[in-house]
Amino acid sequence: MRETLDLYRSYYPYPMSTHHMLDLVGLSEQADTRCIRLSGGQQRRLDVAIGLAGDPELLFLDEPTTGFDPAARRGAWEMIRGLQDLGKTIFLTTHYMEEAEYLADRVAIIRRGEIVAEGPPAALVGADKTTTVRFRLAEDAADVIAGIEGAQTEDGYVAIETLAPTALLYELTKRAHDRGIELPELTVTLPSLEDTYLKLVGADEPADEQPAPRRRGRRGNR
Repeated sequence: MRETLDLYRSYYPYPMSTHHMLDLVGLSEQADTRCIRLSGGQQRRLDVAIGLAGDPELLFLDEPTTGFDPAARRGAWEMIRGLQDLGKTIFLTTHYMEEAEYLADRVAIIRRGEIVAEGPPAALVGADKTTTVRFRLAEDAADVIAGIEGAQTEDGYVAIETLAPTALLYELTKRAHDRGIELPELTVTLPSLEDTYLKLVGADEPADEQPAPRRRGRRGNR
């Protein structure tokens, strides 16, 4: 593998050192391993190392963690964070919303070739003030949600979207307390980047036609 990186370095007038490339992508211990013997995740890291050969200021990563298990994906995220710390600008495409939310300085969501939203992940998510309250409801406790606007039931669970979660929770818990029952598996969830993506792109659009959000990292700024 070291020879492969040395070859790509030779194409550039001011290349990054092989040792530095290997260290950045976490492959120092595999430096003398033949490329064909690397695991799938290691080969993807090698691809990134090759992209760093010329010490670029801008790096394009196209779905770099596709097919990774959770541990390998987290390791790749930390590798990308390390590149950000070097002041590299990274343009990354991904279908993993948590990946974009974790890594991005700015996100652009594209639908049918057009940008439909762009900005910091927190700003995109924060534009939606809806909170979802969800819990499991016993069959004999339907009166707990009687008259509550927007309550939807499915498979024994109730989901309510609201702009006033404090008032809604007060009403629900008061009713449950008065009945002497619990609201099992009660959760209060703010919108995620995935929720925002689905609202902008359309949850009913076939998955293989849904475009990936573009992640833009500004140089030297996380």
